[in-house]
Amino acid sequence: MAEGSHLSAAQRELFERARRLGHETYAPLAREGEPGRVNRALLRALGEEGLLAHVLPAEGEGSAVELCLLREGLAHGCTEAETALALQGLGGYPILRRARPPVRDVWIPRLAAGEAVAAFALSEPDAGSDAAALSLAAEPDGDGFRLTGTKTWISNAPEANVYTVFARTTEGAGSRGVTAFAVPRESDGLSGEALHLLAPHPIGRLEFDGVVVGPEQMLGELDHGFAVAMETLDLFRPSVGAFAVGMAQAALDAAVAHVTRRRAFGRTLAELQGVSHQLADVATRVQAARLLVHHAATAYDGGVRPVRREAAMAKLFATETAQQAVDVAVQVHGARALEHGHLLEHLYREVRAPRIYEGASEVQREIIARELFKETA
Repeated sequence: MAEGSHLSAAQRELFERARRLGHETYAPLAREGEPGRVNRALLRALGEEGLLAHVLPAEGEGSAVELCLLREGLAHGCTEAETALALQGLGGYPILRRARPPVRDVWIPRLAAGEAVAAFALSEPDAGSDAAALSLAAEPDGDGFRLTGTKTWISNAPEANVYTVFARTTEGAGSRGVTAFAVPRESDGLSGEALHLLAPHPIGRLEFDGVVVGPEQMLGELDHGFAVAMETLDLFRPSVGAFAVGMAQAALDAAVAHVTRRRAFGRTLAELQGVSHQLADVATRVQAARLLVHHAATAYDGGVRPVRREAAMAKLFATETAQQAVDVAVQVHGARALEHGHLLEHLYREVRAPRIYEGASEVQREIIARELFKETA
């Protein structure tokens, strides 16, 4: 799976450990959780095994390669554990990197231990992929601000303990007029409700009714919140591809096991060229996706900034490949894969969202095209 001469023995060991924990430890905890709600027992288990500390290290920044290996390994055995780890990292990373020491020291130990839940509150009803169009208002209030507006499709909302919130501090300034804040759930004027999507993830809408934030809650500098968001997405976008690769590999493994056992027309399905060649194509695409993901992550860890083109290629190709891999696996399984509770029924629901969040496939193509033309110019 994550094998390769470019990986160290420690990295391969981390991957195998994540995959084993996903299958043996986290999958049972996921089954005990309530669909559409934060699974706090699962999150604490991720903290107890030290996996969250890889994403939110007490010192320094996280490794993109390690994050990708963790997400692929966990996704192979337990997509719920993968998602819990990724969302905790996404919400907590801006606090780790840009919070003032009093705020960072309060939240990072709790987040890394899985004792508190973080969320990344960027999307709005009219600002999804176009993050520069944010309209949640941050109006001056003494030496702080009052936040008024709506955030939606926010993972871990409304149950998270702390939100990384991006708000408009300067009107008409586009991406240059956004500021990030760490906002605790108990803040007066903050409310929310759960949303119900195709895959039963914890996700919801948040309403800010004059929520007061002080200057100590600012993440980074005034009007530089867009840079905070992009810094976080630069790290996490390639790892969305790793999540997709983990699901694609799980689907491929299930398909290969099935076609070698299932007989039709006097022979196994694996002996039918129409079946075996489809799986050969899927296997090739999965490995190519994995290498694109690792290439982008290695560039990030090597100090390349931004990794815009590499990350876009990795996310685009890996998520599109995962969709194809799961679809082919369902097709060769037949009706049994559509039964509620089947691995592929679960993956079929899970695999759709990554082609949309953290930049839809169309946005990734636009990024790649712009980088191409920039190089030509």
